[in-house]
Amino acid sequence: MKDENIVNIAGYRFVDLDDRDELRQPFRYICEKLKLKGTILLSKNGINFFLAGKQDSIDSYIEFLESDDRFIGIPLKISYTDYQPFRRMLVRLKKEIIALGIDEIRPVDYTGENIKPVEFKKILDDNEEVIIVDTRNEYETRVGVFENAIDLNLSTFKDFPGAIQNLPEEYKKKQIVMYCTGGIRCEKASVVMMNAGFENVKQLEGGILGYFEETDGSYWKGDCFVFDQRVAVDTDLNETEYSMCFACREPLTREQRRSSNYKLDSYCPYCVEKNKEK
Repeated sequence: MKDENIVNIAGYRFVDLDDRDELRQPFRYICEKLKLKGTILLSKNGINFFLAGKQDSIDSYIEFLESDDRFIGIPLKISYTDYQPFRRMLVRLKKEIIALGIDEIRPVDYTGENIKPVEFKKILDDNEEVIIVDTRNEYETRVGVFENAIDLNLSTFKDFPGAIQNLPEEYKKKQIVMYCTGGIRCEKASVVMMNAGFENVKQLEGGILGYFEETDGSYWKGDCFVFDQRVAVDTDLNETEYSMCFACREPLTREQRRSSNYKLDSYCPYCVEKNKEK
């Protein structure tokens, strides 16, 4: 029964929060009271949260959240586990809820057009011409991607503005759909692309997880990296075989964990390769 499991929720909203600092303690208090674990990021431009706990605790958190009109109706990504995927509860004050480092990019004022998952799938079903751009980091794209998507090989999201400068000039006239895990990075990335002259830019509403929720997962290859102890989920939002290296935090397959270059809680093949490069 789902109500006997741990409920995992994720949500965000870009909204002006001039009282950011005053919000921290109330969020800390309610999450501790409800025995929730995860992370809440508060910036003067919005909120981003990943939380897990019992259903009644999650319901109470949402009731608390929506007692502030600015947070009513935040779309939630919901999944279930039979264990608590977070180790502790953190409420952090940040300059940005997703770091890009460009102050003038403010999704609260302006962002790209959303495309719903079912509409995106129809584009793919119909073999319509579309350029698919992955805005995530390289270690995430190794776990899974959309078929024919452009992987920009980003080390961090801050590399995105520079990376799109290498896209062919003709792409500026073509239909582009960009995606990330839950949609938050695309809110900023779409503005970056439009400011760079790309004329027909759309962002996948709800990101990969939204696509999994609303479609059968067609055209997705692999699993989806998530930022908790599950490491990755499949198109049914079930936890998969991936684990994370204790040392370098890279996602590891079962095969990689069988490597002679892997030692639990010590190192993995990526650690070994990075040491060779030094």
